[in-house]
Amino acid sequence: MAKILVVEDDLTVCTIIEDWLTHQHHTVEVSHNGLEADHYLKTYQYDVVVLDWGLPDLSGVEICKRYKSSGGRAPVLMLTGKHDIEDKEEGFNAGADDYLTKPFDIKELSARIRALLRRPTNVYDNILSIRNVSLDPNNHIVTKDGETIKLTPKEFAVLEFFMRNPNKVFKADALLDHVWNSEAGSGPETVRTCIKRLRRQIDTQGQSSIIENVHGVGYKLASE
Repeated sequence: MAKILVVEDDLTVCTIIEDWLTHQHHTVEVSHNGLEADHYLKTYQYDVVVLDWGLPDLSGVEICKRYKSSGGRAPVLMLTGKHDIEDKEEGFNAGADDYLTKPFDIKELSARIRALLRRPTNVYDNILSIRNVSLDPNNHIVTKDGETIKLTPKEFAVLEFFMRNPNKVFKADALLDHVWNSEAGSGPETVRTCIKRLRRQIDTQGQSSIIENVHGVGYKLASE
C-alpha cells in the first residue's frame, strides 16, 4: 500500500485512476491544477506522484523540476499525450522517473507504479513481521498468531507505515502527512483514535503494546 498523489486536469481520467488505485488499496489524493499540486508536494509526503504534463497554471514538467530540486524523493510517473523523443527527454531531464503516453491501459499504469515502488528506496513486496503479527502488503492481509485479523484500510495503512519504520518516533502530524489525505477534520485526535482501535486488534493481553507512546513526542513501533 502506498500514498499516491494523482495530478490530472481531465476529471474523467482522474476519476478512473483514483478509483483503480483505491481498489488496489492505495491511499490516493488528487489535484486538478499545477499550483495546487505544487502546494501539496511542498506540504505532504507521498510514495509516488502520477503527474500530467499539461496542467492549468503550472506545467507538470515545472512541478517535477521544483519537486526534485527541493529534495523530493518520491518517484514521479509523467502522463502526457506527447510522443516525440525530445519531449520524453525533457520530462526525464526534469526529474521524471517514468513516462506513460496517453491513451494508456489502466493496468499498465498500475504495473508502472508497482515497478516504481519496487525500487530500493520503496520496497513493498516483502511480508512484514513484528512479534506475532505479520502483514502482507500485496494481498492486504494481516495475521496475528497465524489467524487473520480484520483492519480498516486506514488501520492497515498505519500499521504498514509503522512496520516499515520500526523504532522510529513519529508525531501525530507526521503520521497525518504520511498516511491520511489532506481531508478536512483530520487532526491529532484522528490519529489517536485510529491507533487505539489498532492496538485492540494487534496487541496481546499482558504484554506491552506494539505501538508505544513516547511521552510528549509521539508514537513508535517497538520491534522488541
